[in-house]
Amino acid sequence: MNNTLKATLDKFDAEIVHVGQFDYASVFRERRLRREQFLDWAGDPRFANVLAYWDSSDNLFGGSSYYTETVEIDPDSMRANPSEPGAVSVIAELSGEAKELMPRQVLRRQIERAAKMGFKVDAGFEFELLILDEDATTAREKGFEGLGKFAPDNKCWSGTTANTHAEFIAGMEAEILGHDVSLYGLGVELGPGCLEATQGATEGLRAADDASFLRLAARSYARKQGKTVSFMPYMGADYPGIGGHCVMSLRDAETGANLFSSPDGKTNELAKKFIAGMMAVVPEAFAMCTSSVNAYRRLAPGSWAPKSLTWAEYPFTVAVRSVPHEGPRARLEFRVPPADCNPYLTMALMLGAGLDGLERDLPAPAPSEAAHPDFVPEGAARFPRDLSEAADRIAASEDAARIFGAAFTENFAAACRAEYASLATAVSAQERARYLEG
Repeated sequence: MNNTLKATLDKFDAEIVHVGQFDYASVFRERRLRREQFLDWAGDPRFANVLAYWDSSDNLFGGSSYYTETVEIDPDSMRANPSEPGAVSVIAELSGEAKELMPRQVLRRQIERAAKMGFKVDAGFEFELLILDEDATTAREKGFEGLGKFAPDNKCWSGTTANTHAEFIAGMEAEILGHDVSLYGLGVELGPGCLEATQGATEGLRAADDASFLRLAARSYARKQGKTVSFMPYMGADYPGIGGHCVMSLRDAETGANLFSSPDGKTNELAKKFIAGMMAVVPEAFAMCTSSVNAYRRLAPGSWAPKSLTWAEYPFTVAVRSVPHEGPRARLEFRVPPADCNPYLTMALMLGAGLDGLERDLPAPAPSEAAHPDFVPEGAARFPRDLSEAADRIAASEDAARIFGAAFTENFAAACRAEYASLATAVSAQERARYLEG
């Protein structure tokens, strides 16, 4: 392994290594080591196994024994890190008792499952993000209330905003590209300070790695500019709800042909069976793509987010948007996930459910008629009302345990319940205003 690592470091001319892994909250938990020390550490690499058992505020929700567990370094995950000269980032995953609990391993199992079926998986994410005119200190001094808006006059796809703030947007783009992320575009979206970052499709684990490093890069760039980037799905009435859509297609492992394409430019039978699998499994394992308390506020009536599991060709108001094509552009877009989704678990959910539809030869229901996003067709499966219900669903789901592993679903349900409990007694200013005086 050390020879492989040395060769990979040489390729990047790397002297500094940021080595770590993304947890349930999509935080990159890392160690920063100089090259010599990294190679020494790689002789017996270990990291604290608490990563599998703590929530977004670093509080334990489970586990019974906490120690430095072995990790497996993935040389293929190494990428440039523009934060300092001669630096790279590389992923090292827990490889002992907690291995099957971690997001990247959950996705890897589904990619391996696809490979056994003769498929390669291409995917990418499209994230909306909000820029705030606050840094880490000022946001806290204000108690996260009344935060300053960046580009408060922005309108959706505004050329004025894009040109006025071109230097900032170009700088963020350069930072993201500097992390070797396959970025297709970065532009202006709906609402104050809202941008949309679109990945180019990449294969397998790299797609979720890119999504994770994209958000890390956007956040760190904003901090360097004295601002804050937020992927919080719903910031309040002044802001739009923001999503993290996952786009996916299957290719023939031998020929490379896009298997969702069809000569007639319509959704083919393979894609329909994939959609059918999503229809069956996603409502039960919904927590895998929507695992924060706040994300369920984005699903409230009046938002652009779909409210039930529907599909159709082209509309933006369905949960699964089919984009058929006679050539390589054919794809499916999962439009429900919020901007703070875990990319590994979201991609694993979409892929695992879709493959299940293929294996079980499930028939897809008829496509939905184009309608308002609040419209719920008769018979469509509604999403959980909140994270507590989502945790109960995945904990009770035999299909989720079968596809993603019982150890993972049990641990992840516990994580979701702890996350929900952390805010169960929180009272907002709006709630006090409504009820305080009776």
